[in-house]
Amino acid sequence: MSEPNEKGVNYFATALETPLSSQTESALRPPSFEEFVGQKKTVERLKIMAGASKKRGEALNHILLSGPPGLGKTSLSFILGAEMECNVRITSGPVVEKAGDLAGMLTGLEEGDILFIDEIHRIPKAVEEYLYSAMEDYRIDIMIDQGPHARSVRLNIPRFTLVGATTRSGLLTAPLRSRFTLQTRLDYYSPTDLLSIVKRTCRILSVDVDDEGGMEIARRSRGTPRIANNLVHFIRDFAQERGDGSIDKPTAQSGLELLEIDQHGLDEMDKRILRSIAGPHKGGPVGLNTLAVAVGEESDTLEEVHEPFLIQCGFLQRTPQGRVISAKGLEAIGLSHLGETDQSELFA
Repeated sequence: MSEPNEKGVNYFATALETPLSSQTESALRPPSFEEFVGQKKTVERLKIMAGASKKRGEALNHILLSGPPGLGKTSLSFILGAEMECNVRITSGPVVEKAGDLAGMLTGLEEGDILFIDEIHRIPKAVEEYLYSAMEDYRIDIMIDQGPHARSVRLNIPRFTLVGATTRSGLLTAPLRSRFTLQTRLDYYSPTDLLSIVKRTCRILSVDVDDEGGMEIARRSRGTPRIANNLVHFIRDFAQERGDGSIDKPTAQSGLELLEIDQHGLDEMDKRILRSIAGPHKGGPVGLNTLAVAVGEESDTLEEVHEPFLIQCGFLQRTPQGRVISAKGLEAIGLSHLGETDQSELFA
């Protein structure tokens, strides 16, 4: 169970994307660029910007971080804050519902602070327009009242740095995107980099892990550190209940099999997606909404959580006509040709 925030609200999620408790997640975040594993090009760009800004005594220019969830966008914003010796204020796009919400956050900043907006593409367009002057001129004009009594109030705000994070950069409007000095994308991690992260997490959690056990977790983590950390927590529990408390390859394999995560990192929903395309839809193409109904999942979840990994790893192809399974995808679900499965197998 996750810990409540300062307002006493508990946050819940499901499956591999379940967040760790705030204290645990904070402890697992790398505190500096030197301890941050992977994303070498992005890290080098950020180090250059931070170093130059400190020499000039100025706030950082605005930065846009894009890529799938769980790759380290929030961690990098905290590292930037540590490097620049400034505060990091965190919010998310859906929370900023009206201009007053944005004004409250901006006026509460101090000179040089970093405002991190997660899922920035989900900010309402009416609110987004207020960001333009805030990012460029460090002021914001708010309309007070309505009708004949309406008037504009100009609020000057400290020079700040906006770090935007998005999983869907294509949904950002061109005017907003163009106001970020640096736009950089985070990619999935290699198993070698994930092994380093797994071993660091195990060290922090005081659990013994050998290289083979750590690599077994790393290979099945879908290239994502957040998933790797979640798996480490479960395998640690599994090792304590079903083993001697340490994580070796057999222990890791047994725990991951219990979670129904195969050697490719595919979970049961991934396989249901592939089976549906291969069997009832004869390999595709099949539309996203049709596929969502077939597997009993929301189309947004398929598009944002499952598809990016399946497509990047070559299990699935997205065409203008719809989704098509690849030969690698057929092999992953144990089929040699199309049509070998039927709809009933999806829910077996």
